[in-house]
Amino acid sequence: MPTPSTSAPPGSAPGGAPSSAASLTARRRRLVLGLLVCAVLLLAAVLASLMVGSNALSPSAVLGALRHYDPHDEASLIVVDKRLPRTLVGVLAGLALGLAGTVMQGLTRNPLADPGLLGVNAGASLAVVLAISVAGISSTAGYVPFAFLGAALASVVVYTIGSLGREGATPVKLALAGAAVSAALTSLVTAVLLTSNEALDQLRFWQVGALAGRGYDVVWQVLPPVAAGAVVALALGRSLNGLALGDDVARALGQHVGRVRAASAVAVVLLCGAATAAAGPIAFVGLVVPHAARRLVGHDYRWILAFSALIAPTLLLVCDVIGRVVAYPGELEVGIVTAVVGAPVFIALVRRRGTVGL
Repeated sequence: MPTPSTSAPPGSAPGGAPSSAASLTARRRRLVLGLLVCAVLLLAAVLASLMVGSNALSPSAVLGALRHYDPHDEASLIVVDKRLPRTLVGVLAGLALGLAGTVMQGLTRNPLADPGLLGVNAGASLAVVLAISVAGISSTAGYVPFAFLGAALASVVVYTIGSLGREGATPVKLALAGAAVSAALTSLVTAVLLTSNEALDQLRFWQVGALAGRGYDVVWQVLPPVAAGAVVALALGRSLNGLALGDDVARALGQHVGRVRAASAVAVVLLCGAATAAAGPIAFVGLVVPHAARRLVGHDYRWILAFSALIAPTLLLVCDVIGRVVAYPGELEVGIVTAVVGAPVFIALVRRRGTVGL
């Protein structure tokens, strides 16, 4: 009786299973295609942000204004002078929040980590309040350096406190230190606001989170820290994969855990500080986007970071456009819309089995 052939077709392992190399290549192609789709969606969100508003414009009018700027043309004034800087701030803030949230979740191994975890929002808020009440700052561009400095100092304090002891900056210690510092700084913010009506009136417009009223001066102020933070964050993908396996395994793989945590903290400070300074403490973007990216690509932080860098600004710009439409001819601040949109999305994500696992 003839023996059945056991030879496998080319590109397959014995038994007919696809070879590992072919499977990895196919997966990489799908991920690259997914990145291209996300990039197209981001471009569509940018175009929608330039088109939609109290004075709606057609795509041809927007493209014409971008290609041939005329200071005497109404469309050029609307697109280039008003909506373009607002859109650029949205792209930079979204990119920063998406990458920062991903790095923070990987660093702390906490699925609920967001820019508020390391005291970023509280530190920026306190700095803005002091800038208003003490220095008399009243412009959005004037808030940016103070907010960035406050966010950076708060993050450094949290990381320093979390690093005390023999074990260094463990995820649990960082989370506890962040909660304690945030509570203390929030109390100081409340104390200052109770004694300054002017600070209260001005802070509420910044603290809700908004892109409206941001000009090119804000763009140029936050571009360098966002660019530097993005480079550091994207370079941390392989290291975050090691940390996800635990500190002991990461050390066994040859990683210097302390250096990885320090580099992650630098990236978070640059990204969160710049985003919070530019647009205020916007909720849910840095929390939801890494979970969404993780569901698309799995647990490889190299791909999670890349997808988060595209999904987050798309989400922020879409929420900004929604805010202009639902309250026409006025608008809702983007921080309100992200909270309304992000809360149910996050609930749906965490209810799915395995989503909260890092």
